[in-house]
Amino acid sequence: MVAEGTWVVVPVYNEATAIGGVVAELRRTFPNVVCVDDGSTDGSWKAVLSATPHALRHMVNRGQGAAIQTGTDYALRRGAQRIAHFDADGQHRVEDLVTLTEAVASGTCDIALGDRFSGDAAAVPAARRALLRAAVAFHRLTSGIALNDVHNGLRVLSRRAAERIEITADRMAHASEIIDLIAESGLVYRELPVRIRYTDYSRAKGQSWAGGFRIIFHYLVGRILG
Repeated sequence: MVAEGTWVVVPVYNEATAIGGVVAELRRTFPNVVCVDDGSTDGSWKAVLSATPHALRHMVNRGQGAAIQTGTDYALRRGAQRIAHFDADGQHRVEDLVTLTEAVASGTCDIALGDRFSGDAAAVPAARRALLRAAVAFHRLTSGIALNDVHNGLRVLSRRAAERIEITADRMAHASEIIDLIAESGLVYRELPVRIRYTDYSRAKGQSWAGGFRIIFHYLVGRILG
């Protein structure tokens, strides 16, 4: 079963109300779920400890990119054949993760990326859609990569891809950094249709235009200094 060789990395920051249910849903299909609590202050760490035996913790908040890399390193040391990234707020669907995992496990690609726009995107809020479309245009200019959904947190990497794509951007700019690394790597990637579960909770956690500009700023600074 492809799920057994797949380790799911879930970065967690102040998700005490959601993380237990998210992990329980995941573990019904994927036994190996790594939660990385990134310096939460709301009781998330206690919830993570109860939810999975693979619980890691940053004592200070370092950002989602750092949490994903910490979880990836942990899973690779334990022999993971594939690494999946899955958000902690309940917006991703396990059935979509299965589809992405099967694509990588079959050998048709090294990296499978969720694409919320290639299927039924009616649920995507208008402001969110505009922000994401702007991000697509930005990355086509900066990275030359023609993706349809550049900031989807649902993705699956083969072991080879996970070993080659090392995240150095600690905060949300990691999503942009990953796109650059995919473009430079020569690895085979595919976008596959997924559906996002937009709830009041996940909408409140989503990026605003101001947050989007901060991501671009940190990303550009990282490229200049890197």
